[in-house]
Amino acid sequence: MFLASARKLRSFGIIGMNQRNFGLISRYNPRHLYPLVDDKLKTKLLAQKAGITVPKLLGTLQYQHDVKLLKGILSPYAQFVIKPVKGSGGKGILVITEHDHNLYFKPSGDAIQLADIERHVSNILSGLHSLGGKPDTVMIESLIQLDPVFSDYSYEGIPDLRIIVLRGYPIMAMLRLTTHASDGKANLHQGAVGVGIDMGTGSALHAVQYGESVSCHPDTRKTFPELVIPHWDKLLQLAAACYEMTGLGYLGVDIVLDRDQGPMIIELNARPGLSIQVANCAGLAPRVAVIEALKNVEPDLQLRVAFSKKQFAADSGIHPPRQQRTRIDDPDS
Repeated sequence: MFLASARKLRSFGIIGMNQRNFGLISRYNPRHLYPLVDDKLKTKLLAQKAGITVPKLLGTLQYQHDVKLLKGILSPYAQFVIKPVKGSGGKGILVITEHDHNLYFKPSGDAIQLADIERHVSNILSGLHSLGGKPDTVMIESLIQLDPVFSDYSYEGIPDLRIIVLRGYPIMAMLRLTTHASDGKANLHQGAVGVGIDMGTGSALHAVQYGESVSCHPDTRKTFPELVIPHWDKLLQLAAACYEMTGLGYLGVDIVLDRDQGPMIIELNARPGLSIQVANCAGLAPRVAVIEALKNVEPDLQLRVAFSKKQFAADSGIHPPRQQRTRIDDPDS
């Protein structure tokens, strides 16, 4: 049974954990560059230096005795996001959408008090949510404002776009839509919906929640065939530019569309997960092979994006036709 399942995954061109770790991450990502993306604060400063829009930084906390400063930092803001600088997988992120006296409201409408936020911040500082459990820093950012184009496709939060970039070429994309089950977070393992995106047009191809195919958003009931991401070329170019910005040959670029400021990068990942294959119902391997066959990287990122759009469009032959797709178990469990 295991061999049959393995053969089925290979027939879809699915890349597993070992192939990702040794064939992509180890090969294309020099270890000394990891801190540029593992540390969200460094990523933010790097992006700002490159002229890339990022959410506004409202404050940082480095030590346990800084917790007493939290009330003063938060008091001017009705909305904000608290993140561990070295967190991963959406762990430790606290989103506040409303502040009324000593009550702070999460996207779900649940109310917490300042003492709850102080406890959460203290846990972040102690390393509860960091990579390797080491002491961490707290980063407080402005809250992204939902672009109206996604108002029917997201619930209690802000969706984000994950684009996989190899040698500077975008090769696969997935929109992650927040749900009530995910507590307003764009995290697939917590119940967000993953939508595979046509690289050629930016339109929706296939959607999953908890690894199972879905035809509409579970909360808004809006169906996906009408979903098309605006500014598609600009988003792909933004992702492609992260290759020069970081020096990393294989990375995941997370982008949001802000109502007022447009596209902005919220995170880069040197070890992007493999669930994007499930959302697209297609494997990364054929696309990796196309890019690895190129002798040189095209220095013009607009030409790289044009190449990717043509090679990896839904009708290019790289992507399985809709009617031939079947469910693929997520190898990144």
